Amino acid sequence: MILKDKIISIHSPLLSTYLDTVKQVSTMGHVLDLACGRGRNGLYLLANDIAVTFADINATALEELKNDIAALHPSIDVDKREFWLVDFEQGKDNVFANRQFAAVLVFRYLHRPLFSQLKQAILPGGLVIYETFTREQAAIGRPKRAEFLLEKDELAQIFSDWNILYKFEGIVDKTDGSGKQAIAQIVAQKPLTNHSKG
Repeated sequence: MILKDKIISIHSPLLSTYLDTVKQVSTMGHVLDLACGRGRNGLYLLANDIAVTFADINATALEELKNDIAALHPSIDVDKREFWLVDFEQGKDNVFANRQFAAVLVFRYLHRPLFSQLKQAILPGGLVIYETFTREQAAIGRPKRAEFLLEKDELAQIFSDWNILYKFEGIVDKTDGSGKQAIAQIVAQKPLTNHSKG
């Protein structure tokens, strides 16, 4: 079984829709799968020959991910995969110091103080693909705490100085069919000029 077969059904549909765009920008460098957990979204890109940096605070999850990739698809070039053990909420200086990425994926994670640094870490012309829960989620299920839930139009406002390729906000069915979820999504491209805030 190849890696592509294992993960084809579990990644976000946003990545399938924007795969060609991600491939185009990935010629500039790695794609960061931020707070990747088990790496389902980054694995999809890796299986499509896109270099990925898997970043998470959980050392065990990163080690399991590394082992899965080595076992399931040892032919993937080691230069195309990187594993970064990092605490994105450390509160110190720029966590992205000396690191830049062609694109950043963020799914089911929200730490507002990181937005400015994240925007700066994406190369001009690069992408952000972001999806997480909105305030409406609190009435449906978890999470319920405000610090983990986006306000209405918050993502669109944060990336208003970028070229927004796609945005959505609303209640949708969970991909596993187990109910509903309230989410916001955005795909945005950083301008090539210096007119953006990050």
